[in-house]
Amino acid sequence: MLNRRILLTSAALVPLAGLAASRTAEATGSGVPVPIRLPRPTGPFPVGTTELHLVDAGRDDPFVPGRPRELMISVWYPASRLTAPASYLPPLTAEVFGEGAAIALQQPVGTIDWAGAKSHAGLLAPVCPGKRPVVLFSPGFGVPRGLASISVAELASRGYVVVTVDHTYEVSGVEFPGNRIEVQTLPPAPYAMLARTTRFADLRFVLDSLTRLARGENPDAEQRRLPNDLGNVFDLDRIGSYGHSAGGLSSIDLLVADPRIRAAIDLDGELGYGYDDPADAPTVAKGTNRPFLLMGSGAIGPGPHDHRTDPSWGLFWEHSSGWKRDLNLPNGRHYSFVDYQALIPWFQRFFTVPPELIANTVGTANADQVLRAMRTYIPAFFDQHLRYRPHNWSHALPETRFIA
Repeated sequence: MLNRRILLTSAALVPLAGLAASRTAEATGSGVPVPIRLPRPTGPFPVGTTELHLVDAGRDDPFVPGRPRELMISVWYPASRLTAPASYLPPLTAEVFGEGAAIALQQPVGTIDWAGAKSHAGLLAPVCPGKRPVVLFSPGFGVPRGLASISVAELASRGYVVVTVDHTYEVSGVEFPGNRIEVQTLPPAPYAMLARTTRFADLRFVLDSLTRLARGENPDAEQRRLPNDLGNVFDLDRIGSYGHSAGGLSSIDLLVADPRIRAAIDLDGELGYGYDDPADAPTVAKGTNRPFLLMGSGAIGPGPHDHRTDPSWGLFWEHSSGWKRDLNLPNGRHYSFVDYQALIPWFQRFFTVPPELIANTVGTANADQVLRAMRTYIPAFFDQHLRYRPHNWSHALPETRFIA
């Protein structure tokens, strides 16, 4: 059961590949699909966003051999003013994701307006000048990059450039330019190690692409227009990473192996993924002298997910000599760290969400207090280690508990 929290990410609200896209949409009893409502970011800056299509011509795609590895990323940044809001999910991604969500929520396809949902970021909004710390975000296994928009927009509103990554063929659906979507395509053999090594290579390639952006180049494969001066805001001497589930694992892998990453957060991702014995994982065995924050969920198996109950976290903790903290959400569950914590209580206003889905995704945690904790601890960690603004870590907010 070592990797249960990572594997859960490919269930719950994540669609299965190959669902027919032609199923007739049905609405709620009112005849109007449920709109998506997300809390607004609280920082002083408006938020802008743009997307890029990256092609790693020198790397054969490990999931679909014979094709170069392609990625879609979004860049979220402090803007000087807002423009028309960007979509929460690209339209084809929203269609694929919506079909899988309908199954999990036990509602007709079309009950929720995934395709019409908007983010709190202006598409191609003008950039607010100034060098900004950079943070990479990697989502959980099977989850689109947009499903962490709350925490991503919060960081951007506080002066960070945040780069989110879709890991192609692992995620439910990735929309590329030209109305092309690539759905989840997993090999028949065990793919844990394949996914882990591919994610690591993806993130390093994204870092290389950001270097090109900072040099004034446009790494977008179609050379689409980017916001003016976007490359000038990247401070590549101050880069952090964070991620949820498998993305948390990827962020810690990157922290240990790539000197460009100065600090990282793991949101409920086990570090022994792909290994029978977590001690065999190089990241776990080596540890780090750079800062990291572990944020774990409440009980799924024998107890809360922390460095005392998860052998991979425990060994990594023991082998690491730098700044470290272990924070737990005792009433939260695996998806409390992403937008589901806000979305599921919202959906409950319109229809009955299956109790077992609630129990396995967000638990009994108070959604407003979890949101407060995420908006406090994630920015505070990066403020302390990328901006040198100390935070008082001695006081735990409601719905949180410091393990160490």
